[in-house]
Amino acid sequence: MTDETTLYWRRTVLTSQARRRLVQKTSSALGLVGTFVLLAGSLVVSSAPASAAALAVEKDIIFTCTGERFTNTSITVKFSAPDSAPAGSPFNLTLGIPALTLGQAVTTATTVSVNAQMTVTGGTVTSGVKTGAQVPVNTTAIPAGNVMYSVAVPAGATGKVTIKPTTLTLGLTSPATPVETCTPSTTTDVLEVPIGTGGGGGNTEEIVSYTCTAGTEAPATVDIKITPTMPTGAKANQDASITWVTAVQTTGDELKVPTTGFPTGTKYFATVKASGAGAPATATGEAAITGTAGQNVTLPSVTIKVKPTTTGTVTITPGDLTIGTSATATTAAIKCTAPATGLPTFTFQVAAGTPTDDPTDDPTTTPTATPTKTTTVIVTETHHADHQPDGALVQDAEGRGRHRGRW
Repeated sequence: MTDETTLYWRRTVLTSQARRRLVQKTSSALGLVGTFVLLAGSLVVSSAPASAAALAVEKDIIFTCTGERFTNTSITVKFSAPDSAPAGSPFNLTLGIPALTLGQAVTTATTVSVNAQMTVTGGTVTSGVKTGAQVPVNTTAIPAGNVMYSVAVPAGATGKVTIKPTTLTLGLTSPATPVETCTPSTTTDVLEVPIGTGGGGGNTEEIVSYTCTAGTEAPATVDIKITPTMPTGAKANQDASITWVTAVQTTGDELKVPTTGFPTGTKYFATVKASGAGAPATATGEAAITGTAGQNVTLPSVTIKVKPTTTGTVTITPGDLTIGTSATATTAAIKCTAPATGLPTFTFQVAAGTPTDDPTDDPTTTPTATPTKTTTVIVTETHHADHQPDGALVQDAEGRGRHRGRW
């Protein structure tokens, strides 16, 4: 069996400050071999930027295979998932299918077909046929590749999600037959994923599976970790600033800069949804972003301002992410859409604010209208001999005098 070069990544935290990236290539006649390198005071991560690394739980499970499609009789499949699954949200389960050898080369390019059946306790897996590595023509060697399955965790769940594989069917997308049927060599092998608190609240971190598109390329399922810093002294009618840090994880698909690169003036826009305390329905933060064509995207942190209008609790939910000229650009370089359900939430409290500087809101400076008093004078014309001469002083009903003109 001819093995292709495969990459293994392991994140090992030794300090909170020093980080280093190492990619270790290895080939082995036994299939996939993980190479872990420990550097004093360093961090070992994948080809993604250090800030985008993810802690993950992993389990190598050996399968025994029978069939006519491949010559492999035993393969080792790496099961991996985030190190914590938030309750009420789905997470991606990644299966690392090793390099395979065809019994007979194909004359038309195709892909590996993977159908994994699993028993899941504490969650629900969306099973089905997945597309694996590309199969080149006129060769029996197939490179390693990953497939992903979505596992949903019920709201309010605690404990852990246990994933136990039962069968693994391998074949080609075309022709669909024959196939290779694989079963675990040991029935006790399982992958366990701890369930986090979910639901957010305060300064915490959550992983959200975004659907990302770049131009005409096929959509990718990208796991993005969100680490917000929520405001602690928010007041009504004042802007409250949220620091929104996002990082691509290694448990999902990669997020790469388009082959054409980013156009001049491209920015990164992070949108959130807000509710409670009279906050606006949405708010967006932005930051400049750069990247090299074909390389992994490093997402910058942004500041998102939310202006609540009353006291109470503001609930923040992750929204869409856009890399382009505006948050609503229809021709964005990259658009990542948040799932419609199962999103985590983050909260902050809003206290009463102080009066604004708007003079119209200050009663001490509000002009007061002065009432106008109208006096009606009734003059009765009398032709008596003793009438007052022209220009005489006449008193009105309130005793105020005026000079009367000629009758």
